[in-house]
Amino acid sequence: MTLSMAPLAVSIGDPAGIGPEIIVESWVRRFEEGLAPFFVVGGANVLAAAAASRGLALAVEPIADPAQARDVFGRALPVLGQEDVTATVGRPDEPGAALALHSLAEATRCVLLGSAAGVVTAPVAKAQLSAVGFEHPGQTEFFAEVCGKETEQAVMMLAGPSLRAVPLTVHCALSEVPGRLSQALVERRARIVAAALQTDFGIATPRIAVCGLNPHAGEGGRFGSEEARIIAPAIETLRGEGLDVTGPHPADALFTPRARQTYDAALAMYHDQALVPLKALDFDEGVNVTLGLPIVRTSPDHGTAFDIAGKNLADPGAMIAAIRMASEIAANRAAHG
Repeated sequence: MTLSMAPLAVSIGDPAGIGPEIIVESWVRRFEEGLAPFFVVGGANVLAAAAASRGLALAVEPIADPAQARDVFGRALPVLGQEDVTATVGRPDEPGAALALHSLAEATRCVLLGSAAGVVTAPVAKAQLSAVGFEHPGQTEFFAEVCGKETEQAVMMLAGPSLRAVPLTVHCALSEVPGRLSQALVERRARIVAAALQTDFGIATPRIAVCGLNPHAGEGGRFGSEEARIIAPAIETLRGEGLDVTGPHPADALFTPRARQTYDAALAMYHDQALVPLKALDFDEGVNVTLGLPIVRTSPDHGTAFDIAGKNLADPGAMIAAIRMASEIAANRAAHG
């Protein structure tokens, strides 16, 4: 991140979960991890309590403007706004959800206004958010709407040191997946992924490997026809456009160490086909990146983990990786023009 770039905005997530403690742990490790300046929206007392639960020395300093964060960051964790709650770790409630929603909305507003270079979202509990008026299936859909995009234009990528994977379908029953697949969907998502690999990750000529839906990628139609009817024609179209796209590949062979050297991102057909290998390889460093948006948004690729909150067990690696990736993407976009 360049010295002139705005700081990152971090939303606090559900205060009863592990979000606050992995945020404060990330700030404590800011120098050794080389993290760019960031500020948290709301929850100063929640953050102080999270630090105390982990035995961390933390100074919290309120700021009135995101521009102050860079000067404060070296000596204290900058917190924007006075919204706060008294949270009980492991026991989510509506006041905590209201703080999480306010923090998410305000952090996003800062990015849209240009006073933050990107937003990093700590984990939220969707059921709790729904109880306080959040009407979206998840944060990805929220970002699509506030950015004026169709939901299908906001693409979830899971990225870690070993793998980048994009699920074509996300939160739906496995039985619904075949009916949701289409040639147009494969093509549209692949184009968004290719463009993001160039602008956000600095890969001049991205390589995308596409999974088959069925075992052995259908094995010539013995185990299903989606590969021949939908996936292969989409790949042919994309290759005709000059994109380096291969497949459909049997998913059980695509994530081996040797295979991963042949592509920059894998396009999977459904949620677990992408997330199982990513979490098996990079659970403590996995980042959820939303592609296709005019703003930068990342998040740790894990949930609120209410069961271990406050027990000094949560690993901050994914939050650190999410902060680092947000700053890198912001810098790449700035360089890309």
